[in-house]
Amino acid sequence: MRSGDERRPARATPGSDDPALALSGAGSGPRAVGVTLLVLHLCLTGWLALHAVPNSWAYEANLTPFASVHRALLAGSPGEWHQLLGPIAAAAPLGLLLPLAGGRLRAAWLPSFLRTVGAALVIATALEFLRTSLGGWILNVDDVLLGVIGAGLVHLALVPAGRAVLRDRADAAARGPRTAPVVLPAAPPVPPAPPTPAPAPPTPRASAAPAPRTPAAPLSVAPRPLSLVKPGR
Repeated sequence: MRSGDERRPARATPGSDDPALALSGAGSGPRAVGVTLLVLHLCLTGWLALHAVPNSWAYEANLTPFASVHRALLAGSPGEWHQLLGPIAAAAPLGLLLPLAGGRLRAAWLPSFLRTVGAALVIATALEFLRTSLGGWILNVDDVLLGVIGAGLVHLALVPAGRAVLRDRADAAARGPRTAPVVLPAAPPVPPAPPTPAPAPPTPRASAAPAPRTPAAPLSVAPRPLSLVKPGR
């Protein structure tokens, strides 16, 4: 049982500055749109695969890569080109819808390209078998190859640039709104200080005349008093 004083970790709110939360919030909207469009595209492609177009003639099953492409180039008829562009139009949107449904913004282009091409190959192969088994179409390996090539070209053309735009928006949302720099008014120019006058040279003082020296007074010798005692007596 938890005590009341135990602190729970704070939950991040949509308005916080957490970069990971900003990236997940920025990718959630496009991911939902990608999943919806991918499901609609697969449903439409599967419905078209089950409805065979009646033709008065048909080629045999083709298991040689690009044999039908070579035949279409030699014939040059609109019907041949229609058979080549149909598989490309059916699988090319997968190059954009699959990464969009994945919702990864910070992914290297090469692993993303390989994942998209692999998923497009599986989907195109499944659609081809669905068409030949239930729709009455003739098996053609070029339909799978052309669809995978179309998906790869669409991925290289759109996905790296689109992810760069979404990453920039997520980073800008994580940093928050930019405030305009405050422009301070320019200070008035300070007038130059007046030049300081040079100090005046010191004036020479007049030398005083030396005082005359007085001669020293001669020393006076006091007379010696005469003795009144006679000598030799």
